[in-house]
Amino acid sequence: MFYSMQTKEEQKKYIESLKIVGGLSNLFSDSTTPYLYYRIAEKIFCQSFLAKDLSRGDISLDASKANLGIGLKTFLKNNNKSLQKVAEFNKSRELYKEKDEYDTIYNISKLRNERIKFAENLSQVEQSIYHCVVRTSNKFYLFEESMNYIDIANITDVKKKKNTIWFNDGVSEYNFNLSKSTLLKRFYTNNFVDEFEIKILENPLEEIAKCLESKQILQDTSHKIIDTIYLPLYGKNHIVSPKSGLNQWNASGRQRDYNEVYIPIPAKVHKYSKSFFPNRDVQFTLHLPNGSHLNTKVCQDNSKALMSNPNKELGEWILRDVLNLKEGELLTYNKLEKIGIDSVRIDKIDNQNYKINFVVLDSYEEYLNYYENII
Repeated sequence: MFYSMQTKEEQKKYIESLKIVGGLSNLFSDSTTPYLYYRIAEKIFCQSFLAKDLSRGDISLDASKANLGIGLKTFLKNNNKSLQKVAEFNKSRELYKEKDEYDTIYNISKLRNERIKFAENLSQVEQSIYHCVVRTSNKFYLFEESMNYIDIANITDVKKKKNTIWFNDGVSEYNFNLSKSTLLKRFYTNNFVDEFEIKILENPLEEIAKCLESKQILQDTSHKIIDTIYLPLYGKNHIVSPKSGLNQWNASGRQRDYNEVYIPIPAKVHKYSKSFFPNRDVQFTLHLPNGSHLNTKVCQDNSKALMSNPNKELGEWILRDVLNLKEGELLTYNKLEKIGIDSVRIDKIDNQNYKINFVVLDSYEEYLNYYENII
């Protein structure tokens, strides 16, 4: 899968980092089972294996390396057949509500597959796996398996029990919770790729204090995010305009390239996040989740558009590589709903460097609500 293909030095660094974090468990719990916060596990994985960190994006993958996407999970070992959440569809409820269990599972399976495909397109990987840290008393186990698309044609054993629908696709067992709109998958963790003991420190604060006193902890301030905004991929009334924004290529007038697009920057973003972007037409670098970057600038009247230079590069990335639209195919809000995203988050590193990630439905609205409630 992945772990066994990494160098011995990378594996050692990964294990030692997990041992350190697991050893601090008494900061959070009195249990003999080591505690591991999933965000820390993601950071350790990416730093140890020099993988791209995708965790800032609301997608099905947390990391990637070469042509492989990786979903990272941590959970208790228990009886080696743990049921774990793999997706949430609360914001897509309109697409499947009031349907019977068979139609519901059909629609959820399609949504799940489209989200995996979207994540793989975004990160430019050919296949995906799960890498799991499975926890038990004083020990961590490492487990890996393929992140498969749901085989819709082979779905069987559809059974509804109160607010839960169980089903099987011949490869995996799934559980869809109707009240929480979450999809869970059964992980049979019988064959581990590695295992190691965790020594939980009796008084971790004392050990941390010693490190601070000896100046062993240094702060890395490079690539830190100094500000964040959210931009919608749609216009008024949650409609993607057929002749502007990501459909700018379809605008009337002069002949346009099929990849000519811009991301709208509403006036309220400039109001709430003044000086976030450089001045109009000043070029800066936009770093993409796949590790590449675009030369970009803020354009048009009132600085209402985020464009790449040359302009078509942004459209080639979003419309072709990520959303997988054909030339001449209009982007609709329904398309965004199906893959569970309708906005992007822009993180500012400095005045010349920014990062972009796709985020879940209504993220832009929540961003606006936050500022409107405090201003």
